Amino acid sequence: MASRPTVVLIPRWGSGHFMSALEAGKKLLASGDGAFSLTVLVMHAPTQEKASEVEGHVRREAASGLDIRFLQLPAVEHPTDCVDQVEFVFRYVQLHAPNVKAAIDGLAPSSRVVAVVVDFFFTVLFDVAQELSVPAYVYFTSPAAFLALMLRLPALREDMTGPGFENSERALHVPGLPPVPPSCMPVCLVKSRIQNYDTFEYHGRRFMEARGVIVNTTVELEASVLAAIADGRCVPGRPAPALHAIGPVIWFEQKDDDQFQHECVQWLDAQPPASVVLLCFGSMGSHDAAQVREIAAGLERSGHRFLWVLRGPPVAGTRHPTDANLDELLPQGFLEATAGRGLVWPTWAPQREILSHAAVGGFVTHCGWNSVLESLWFGVPMVPWPLYGEQHLNAFELVAGVGVAVALEMDRKKGFFVEAAELERAVRNLMDGGSEEGRKARAKVSETSAEFRRAVGDGGSSCTALQRLVAEILDLPDGRR
Repeated sequence: MASRPTVVLIPRWGSGHFMSALEAGKKLLASGDGAFSLTVLVMHAPTQEKASEVEGHVRREAASGLDIRFLQLPAVEHPTDCVDQVEFVFRYVQLHAPNVKAAIDGLAPSSRVVAVVVDFFFTVLFDVAQELSVPAYVYFTSPAAFLALMLRLPALREDMTGPGFENSERALHVPGLPPVPPSCMPVCLVKSRIQNYDTFEYHGRRFMEARGVIVNTTVELEASVLAAIADGRCVPGRPAPALHAIGPVIWFEQKDDDQFQHECVQWLDAQPPASVVLLCFGSMGSHDAAQVREIAAGLERSGHRFLWVLRGPPVAGTRHPTDANLDELLPQGFLEATAGRGLVWPTWAPQREILSHAAVGGFVTHCGWNSVLESLWFGVPMVPWPLYGEQHLNAFELVAGVGVAVALEMDRKKGFFVEAAELERAVRNLMDGGSEEGRKARAKVSETSAEFRRAVGDGGSSCTALQRLVAEILDLPDGRR
C-alpha cells in the first residue's frame, strides 16, 4: 500500500505562536482537500503554565476529527547559563534536533513527509530537514515588515549596534517602509541586546535557505514590504525565498450557544455602539504602579467609556503577569469617579470576543501581531502602546505605513513611559467624532477589515496563495499525488 503524504508542522509553545501555526496548518489541510495529512511535533513547553496551555490546545484539536496527529517529542534538559530568553529558546530547540529527526524518520513507511514547516525561531532545525532531504518552510507569525528587517540585519549591523544608536534620531531604511527612527526599532535588537541581534541575524540568514516563507499577513495590508522582499531589495544579489501571504490567520474558539457569557461581554451589552475603548496588553503585558496611576488619570479625564484589562506584576523570576489587586494598584476614588462608564477587569479577558462586540470603538494595544490582526478583522482602530519584541516596529507600521492607528508619544528614556495627558489626548483623538486623525483611522480600518474578509474568501489573495502553496508542495519530488 502506498504511503500517504504528510506535512510536518513544528510550532513554538508561546501564546502568539502555537495556535497561529496550528490554524495555518489547518488552512493548509483544508486547501489540500485530502491530498495530505498534518503531523504536529510538540515540544515540551519550558514552563508548567505554558505546558498546560499547549496540552489544552492539543486535546481540543486532537478531538476535532481533522486529519491531524500530534506527536509529543521526548523531554530534553533545559539549557543553563543563558543570557536571556532568546538564547534559551535557541539552545532549547537545538537540543531537540535529534528527537525531531527520529520522529520524522519514524513516520515511514505509513507516511511520506513532503514538507516541514517550522516556527521562525526554529531555523536551526533546517539542518534536520536537509539531512532528510525534506523541503523546509518557515511559518512567520509576525508581519512582513519584521521579516524584511530580519533579512536586512547584516546590512544594518554597523548602524544598529553602534554607540548611541538607541538615543539617536538617525532613521534606518527597511525596504517597503517609510524611514524608521531608532525609537521604533524592535527592543530585542538594540545595542544592549547584542546577543539577541546575533540570534535574530542568524535566523534571518537561514530564512534564505527556506523553500518558502509562510507569512501571517495579506498582500493588501503589506503590499510594498512583500514586494520589496520578493524583488530582492532586502538581500541584494541573492534570490529571495518564495513568499506565501496567507493571513489573516486568527484562531476563533468555538462557543456553544448556551455557553456562559463572560462578565466583560455582559457589561458591553449595556453600552452604546462604538463607545468603549478597550485597553489590553497581551499575555505578558503589565505596568508598574506609577504607570497605572497615569493610565487611570488619563482615562478619567478623557470622559470616554473604557474596558481596562489591568494585570498585576509578574512573580519574581517569571514573565507572565498576575491577577491585579485593584485596591493596591488603582488611585483612591478612581473606581467611584468612573462608575457606570468604566470597567477595570483584573485577570484574563476574552479579547477576541470583546473586540467583536459592537460597543467597542477603539483599542489601546501592545501591538502583538495576533492582537493587531484581530483588531483589523473586526474593524477596530488602535492606539499602539508597544512593550516588547518587535512591537515598536508594528506600532510604527500601523501609524505611518497603514494608517489604522492614532500615535501615542512615549518617553523612551523612562522605559517608554506614557503621561496621563498623552493617553487622554490619544483616546480623545481616537474616539471623538470631530478628530480628523481618528476619522482617518476609523475609515482606513473599516476598509482594511473588508479587505481581510475578501482576502480569505474564494478567489481572494490569501486563498489563492494557499492554493499555490499546496500545489507547490504536491509538485515537490516527494509530494506527487
